[in-house]
Amino acid sequence: MDKSIKILGLIAVIMISSLLIFATKKSDSKDNNFLKEGDKNTSETYEIKALKIPEKLDFAGERVPTENDDIKERLDRELLVNTYWHSNTMLLFKRAHKFFPTIEPILKQNGIPNDFKYLALIESGLLNLTSPAGAKGFWQIMDATAKESGLEVNANVDERYHLEKSTQAACNYLKAAKARFGNWTLAAAAYNAGNRGVSSKMETQKVDSYYDLLLGDETERYILRIVAVKEIMTNPEKYGYAFDKEDLYTATPIKIVEVSTPIADIAQYSKDLGINYKIMKLHNPWLRENTLENKIGKTYQLKIPIVNK
Repeated sequence: MDKSIKILGLIAVIMISSLLIFATKKSDSKDNNFLKEGDKNTSETYEIKALKIPEKLDFAGERVPTENDDIKERLDRELLVNTYWHSNTMLLFKRAHKFFPTIEPILKQNGIPNDFKYLALIESGLLNLTSPAGAKGFWQIMDATAKESGLEVNANVDERYHLEKSTQAACNYLKAAKARFGNWTLAAAAYNAGNRGVSSKMETQKVDSYYDLLLGDETERYILRIVAVKEIMTNPEKYGYAFDKEDLYTATPIKIVEVSTPIADIAQYSKDLGINYKIMKLHNPWLRENTLENKIGKTYQLKIPIVNK
């Protein structure tokens, strides 16, 4: 009797152990299948792909020589960087929709090719930035260049932050550079490196094309980055960018209020107009302090958002 019970107990232990081993193997098999399926799904839904360089690319109607290996590789770099820097490039799409409608007509009025809107885009990302060298605004204009173009620049008012006026100043510089160098590609390079900088390199290296010049890294990347950003933004779906129109930023409707006298307290002045100081500065970033000194009685135009009540 006792012997039979022991045998039955041993059989039970063996059976339970077998079931546990089977269950463990089955679980491991499921886990392995899950991982393999997960790996497969990841590779199917997201891939880092090499990009095909378009055969025909131009800047301002001037052909980019992509048959040149050096140019092709440099362009490939800019396409890759700007295609796969997803957050930054998506923000460029959003801001461009807001600000390009202001920039484009000014370029057209000055006979500047529309492609130069992408120059502003790569200069600042359409943000009112200050560079380490002191260039400011969407067009990254230096103090001396701004004053040469008639912009007011001081501690109280800095019109490099005025979108329309700074765009006109950029047009003035580009037209002069085009007259000097004979083409828009070199004019754009001069916007980055300066007229003297480009001229001296051309003279020393005895070439007359931007694509033949050996330049510093920033200026060598400059034109090709513009070309790459133009290509991506002209063909968003080709480079994997998907958005609806309502996803993009839009300009707030405004009215213009002209001021030809000093403003002692811009914060209070803003409240009197039904807005606040922050809103006033967001729409008029060229106002640098809480006062507008206006010692000479100049007429300024303030952009005031239309408040729907």
